[in-house]
Amino acid sequence: MPEAPVPETTPHPAEARPAMASPARVGLFLLLGLAGLGGVLWVTLSSRFEAQARLREVTAASAIPTVSVVQPSEVGPRPLLLPGRLVAWAEAPVYARTSGFLQRRLVDIGDRVTAGQVLAEIDAPEVDQQLAAAEAALATVGAQRDLSARTAQRWTELGARSVVSQQATDERRGDLAARTAQRNQAEAEVNRLRALIGFKQVVAPFAGTVTTRATDVGALIVAAATNAQPLFTVTDSAKLRLYVRVPQAYSASIGPGVVARFTVPEHGDRSFTAELTRTAEALDVQSGSMLVQFTVDNAQSELTPGGYAQVRIELPPRPGTAQVRIPSSALIFRSTGTSVAVVDDQGQVAVKPVRIARDLGAELDISSGIERGDWVINGPSDAIRTGDVVRPLRPEAAPAGNAGS
Repeated sequence: MPEAPVPETTPHPAEARPAMASPARVGLFLLLGLAGLGGVLWVTLSSRFEAQARLREVTAASAIPTVSVVQPSEVGPRPLLLPGRLVAWAEAPVYARTSGFLQRRLVDIGDRVTAGQVLAEIDAPEVDQQLAAAEAALATVGAQRDLSARTAQRWTELGARSVVSQQATDERRGDLAARTAQRNQAEAEVNRLRALIGFKQVVAPFAGTVTTRATDVGALIVAAATNAQPLFTVTDSAKLRLYVRVPQAYSASIGPGVVARFTVPEHGDRSFTAELTRTAEALDVQSGSMLVQFTVDNAQSELTPGGYAQVRIELPPRPGTAQVRIPSSALIFRSTGTSVAVVDDQGQVAVKPVRIARDLGAELDISSGIERGDWVINGPSDAIRTGDVVRPLRPEAAPAGNAGS
């Protein structure tokens, strides 16, 4: 059966035209595009403004220099290192008082002796003979004086009875006075020679140690010679004197209570203590220093007289002198004088003149100009001025990596 023909259809006019967007939709798309473009532009401009602001901040921050600051430390006892000399408490050269030959020598260097101990004996036969002659002369003048005394007494009795003249009586009395004077003179000579006989024994003046000996058995001893050397030297070293010359700048700090510690080469780093006992209270014209005496207990005989000592004296700070201590690198030298730069809590700089009490090399003792709680710039620029603003870097805020520098 033949198929029935399909009828042709004619499209509707509205369906035959392509679809077109409405004006409202187009406006929406345009608005969204403009909004997106504006957002991109805003982000770009904001980033640029923020970068510029950060740049300004960095620039402003870099314009304020960062400085290291320190606080002055309190000045404690001031150590003063000076050379000193140890001297025996008592030292006596022992000379001969009578001439002769050394018969016996009983001590040598290093021997301990007591007061009055015999050190040596001198054989002086001439002195013995002189003493014998003087005693005989004393006996002679003594007998003559006794005879003169009896004669004068008789003539006085006769003169009282007018048997002899007054002139004759006075002559006898004058003879008695002369004989008495002769006897006194002879007696004094005997006493002198007896003293010289006593000097034949050379004795120690005090307890101590024999430190020198300049004679031996058989040596000729000439007393009172101008070039005579001491036979012995006795030294008492149970206590020692430590003499130190203190410069004038520190002499005012030497007073009661000052203690010194010192070392001597033979004992290495071991230190000993000495106590201040006397000062000269005057300055030596040539050296400009004052002689100071310390006392050292040497009962154990560990120290030797005459030795060199390196003395450390702890000088207490005196009112009106050094108050605080700062590094020497904080000092500023200008035509107006020495000064330092101090920073307050707002980072503002104030340049203050200071007075140096003592220069310790790496540190300075300051007597006026700054206080204990000030923050002082360490290593300031030569161009720094009062009113400048800085960023202080305090020690507690220093980076860990700089702790060891």
